[in-house]
Amino acid sequence: MLAVDKKTFEEEVLGSEGYTLVDFWSEGCEPCKALMPDVEELENEFDGKVKFTKLDTGKARRLAISQRVLGLPTIALYKGGEKIAEVTKDDATKEGIKEMLTSNI
Repeated sequence: MLAVDKKTFEEEVLGSEGYTLVDFWSEGCEPCKALMPDVEELENEFDGKVKFTKLDTGKARRLAISQRVLGLPTIALYKGGEKIAEVTKDDATKEGIKEMLTSNI
């Protein structure tokens, strides 16, 4: 999974042609850290179809707010630089993320 930050987010996510998933997380978010292995498993499953990235919102708070990420965990799907879907909080489960991916790609 590619770690992005405020310097690389625009190029890697907003400038990307295809589908890009962003896992918005932070060090202080235990549910985020618990979810990460599931997201990494989905990365293998969707290899070649979706680029998987993660952004530590603790180091990029303004960027997260600019993307309307108001709570964690938030998993967002972008296509051609536009956010097309997201799952947050209770819906941010392996099943919820997989459903979001399969219904949008």
